[in-house]
Amino acid sequence: MIGVFDSGLGGLSVLAAIARALPRADLAYYADTAHVPYGSKPDDFIRERVLTIGRHLAALNCKVIVVACNTATAAAVDALRQALPHIPVVGVEPGIKPAAAASRSRHIAVLATESTARSERLAKLIHTHATSVKVQVEPCPGWATRVESLQLDGAEFAAEVAAKVSPLLLAGADQLVLGCTHYSFLSPLLQPLVDGRAELVDVADAVARQVLRLSGAHAEGHATLKLFASAHPERLHAALPRLGLHWLAERANSAMLHHA
Repeated sequence: MIGVFDSGLGGLSVLAAIARALPRADLAYYADTAHVPYGSKPDDFIRERVLTIGRHLAALNCKVIVVACNTATAAAVDALRQALPHIPVVGVEPGIKPAAAASRSRHIAVLATESTARSERLAKLIHTHATSVKVQVEPCPGWATRVESLQLDGAEFAAEVAAKVSPLLLAGADQLVLGCTHYSFLSPLLQPLVDGRAELVDVADAVARQVLRLSGAHAEGHATLKLFASAHPERLHAALPRLGLHWLAERANSAMLHHA
């Protein structure tokens, strides 16, 4: 079994990419909905949640664990790897490297949660992979919460998104890095803004390829999907079709409440 977790619904974008890449694998997804979003939480709190959920997935006999959250990866992926040295742990980091490599204008922008935007891990990624380009990091408070509440449209929110993105495009950014897995579900709002001007950079498929590489024989199973949530599990299952993931809903059990 392959375990995937996030603070809420955002990691479902990564789960979907993994399910497409490993169609027969048995999967488990944990949404820490009692504590969503992570983006405004202190690092110590996020680290405690990551370790608790990681150990729960290990107890379920998960052979690979995916931290499908940029904020949690930045705050705690190293701690989880130390706590579970016998299990490969895959983190999710903003696609700074591919964005910098693809940029023709030598100017990229990163949309991120407040926590990721201020993280040392993001600063290191930029220093390692993007010293030759200009990088604008734009915190987007409230966006993950909008996805959690499935309020993905509406004129007021569309205007808020445009107000964040348009100045980045006008400044010359031609790669827009989605620095939070929740933001994948905002593509219907973002894509019309960037069409012909920039590209959206999402790392879900790259994460899925890494999981495929690490999973070995565990890529073959019965195509089951177990859903867990620390609060309101019924909302997790119901969200799948609302997010365009009908095919995952058909594969999943009814979500289970688990107080990790």
